[in-house]
Amino acid sequence: MNSSHTGFIFPGQGSQKPGMLAELADSYALVKETFAQASDVLGYDLWALTQSGPAEELAKTHITQPTILTASVAIWRLWQEQGGIKPGLMAGHSLGEYSALTCAGVIDFADAVSLVQQRGQFMQSAVPLGVGGMAAIIGLEDAKVIAACEQAKQGEEVAAVNFNCPGQIVIAGHSDAVTRAGELCKEAGAKRALPLPVSAPFHSVLMKPAADKFAAVLDGASFNSPDIPVLQNFGLDCATDPDVIRNNLVNQIFSPVPWIDTINKFDSSGIKQVLEIGPGNVLAGFNKRIQPEMDALSVNDLASLEKAKSLGESVA
Repeated sequence: MNSSHTGFIFPGQGSQKPGMLAELADSYALVKETFAQASDVLGYDLWALTQSGPAEELAKTHITQPTILTASVAIWRLWQEQGGIKPGLMAGHSLGEYSALTCAGVIDFADAVSLVQQRGQFMQSAVPLGVGGMAAIIGLEDAKVIAACEQAKQGEEVAAVNFNCPGQIVIAGHSDAVTRAGELCKEAGAKRALPLPVSAPFHSVLMKPAADKFAAVLDGASFNSPDIPVLQNFGLDCATDPDVIRNNLVNQIFSPVPWIDTINKFDSSGIKQVLEIGPGNVLAGFNKRIQPEMDALSVNDLASLEKAKSLGESVA
């Protein structure tokens, strides 16, 4: 069953937490089977780590990335097993793009687990701990955030990197420049400038060395054309050529995530509802700010799975 009116969105880093997907795993063996597959690739018990933590370990970038990918793919597989509708369009926020591409048949799951683990390692090692940072700017229009970043550079790097929803932009770069930009944003009227508990300045130009190393890894990976269109972060297009998809993934590492534009493109493509496939409910929350008329539901437990199936049947 197919629905051109339903889109699937996949979360990125920050949505992980110990105990996630436990309820689904108690009811469906497929969840633990998917995690076991990932564990074989990684060389450690990913399910045990996701259930027991500690949270600090789960927050390490090279662990977070395969964790969220595996959780999203497990829910997607369960959705398919339950006879859920085939979405008309997919997208993922940063790391979530790999989940979308895996579910769309572009990347084999085992390959994707290995890829995102390496992506995490390269991103972590690109900038020494403490040198880079990120902050969420709350309640200030885009243009003023961008202007504050330009003013705050002073020979360093800082830029707006995640356009998450109206009134929430994430900035990244050198730690001191991020601090300066945050203060300038508050002076310009921002409600808050919140430092984020991340270990590297993701999606800033400081990630270019990670992208260069990762490009060689991606070149050796097998990619297919997608079974379902995936709107990529970089370029905001649904590429079908595997080489273009690869190139977009390389550029994505050091380029902004235009999530507001992504969801607006979903709307202009005729998408009436989105299902967030993965842990947490961050993207569904963004949706309420970007396209309030578009129904958004996070699917990661028994109740939301059943609700999503009934929603899907109503628009199929």
